[in-house]
Amino acid sequence: MHAVEKILAKAAGKECVRAGEIINCKIDFAEINDLYLQTIYSFYEMGGRKVWDKDKVAFIFDHYAPAPTIKTAQIHKEMRKFVREQELTHHFDINSGVCHQVLVEAGLVWPGMILIATDSHTTTHGAFGAFGTGVGATDMATAIISGELWFRVPEVIKIEIEGQLQSGVYAKDVILYILGKLKADAAVYKVIEYCGSYVEKLDVADRMTICNMAVEMGAKTAYMKPNDKVLEYVCKRTNREFVIPETDPDYEYSTVYHFDVSNLSPQVAVPHSVDNVYPIEEVDKVKIDQAFIGSCTGGRLEDIEAAYRVLDGNKIHPDTRLIIIPASTEVLQRAIELGYIQSLLKAGATLVTPGCGPCLGTHEGLLTEGEVCISATNRNFPGRMGSTGAKIYLASPACVAASALMGEITDPRDFFREMNTSAHSVK
Repeated sequence: MHAVEKILAKAAGKECVRAGEIINCKIDFAEINDLYLQTIYSFYEMGGRKVWDKDKVAFIFDHYAPAPTIKTAQIHKEMRKFVREQELTHHFDINSGVCHQVLVEAGLVWPGMILIATDSHTTTHGAFGAFGTGVGATDMATAIISGELWFRVPEVIKIEIEGQLQSGVYAKDVILYILGKLKADAAVYKVIEYCGSYVEKLDVADRMTICNMAVEMGAKTAYMKPNDKVLEYVCKRTNREFVIPETDPDYEYSTVYHFDVSNLSPQVAVPHSVDNVYPIEEVDKVKIDQAFIGSCTGGRLEDIEAAYRVLDGNKIHPDTRLIIIPASTEVLQRAIELGYIQSLLKAGATLVTPGCGPCLGTHEGLLTEGEVCISATNRNFPGRMGSTGAKIYLASPACVAASALMGEITDPRDFFREMNTSAHSVK
């Protein structure tokens, strides 16, 4: 069996499971964001009285943080009431950040667990060797009543990534490149396991970025075998005991893909599809109105640091606005301590409360008809950030920062070459 199959088998109380089999699994943790008030309504419609375990359910306010409308304020009010009535141990209000970042910081994610959340990008938690997947309101209501949910055991695709990136190229470029090659329907209801020499060396943030976008290929979940960096991170944040399952040596993957990223250029997904990807050398220097660094894909400390490295001591283009939304309050606090935020504000950036922001078209930083945005987020569909008449390009945080500086889509490697030259001349 594959490691993911072993996670599912254990949760189902079975010795063995196989792809295609329907099983009922015990859930380790369930998270509901503020888009899914229907979960509470469905909970009561199904006869729910008490959640199955008050320590294993959390509400996180991130899509509407803080509430931008009267309707969303009402959603928060009803959710807070449910949290109090159910005496839930974990509730992350508008001062917390994006659910996928907040959960791991709180020590609620560990290898070998099953985590469900009302967000498609729950595949992010495959970075920790967890089975993380998004579910709808009805399934979530069922799960928080019973503590169980059914799954069809998915097939597993292996993506081996080898090589070492050149300066100015990032994990976001790697996953965009893979998306561009395999396309958006490559892994529908399948597991994507990422492995190879490149993956083995990755830090937590880069692993999260790559696993986050597995769902853009239709994946049910993503999986990376935890490395020492992951284990160190997890063990600092939780004292929970866990076992990392090993994939059997004779396991046969449904498909295997190989990529070498040693010579990879920065990648850009052009409107209006995530898999419409080109190397930056083939992308026109389109004038941009807005640049956005944030979300569950591109709002971690390392992402803000990349922007800082490009923009420190500079000013963004006068015709461009740069919005930065840290993925969590913890990220924001650390970025302030390191001086990143102060520098970025001097460069002309606009700082917004930790949360999802304009990524789903629900909050600060929306686009109007005819505007162009380059973004470190995960989707560029029409209307994703407001008007269906706007255009969204996806790229790494460094590329977004370089583009904000120049006012047009710009190769970030140019700035890293300048830094290296300056450093050499000083020596």
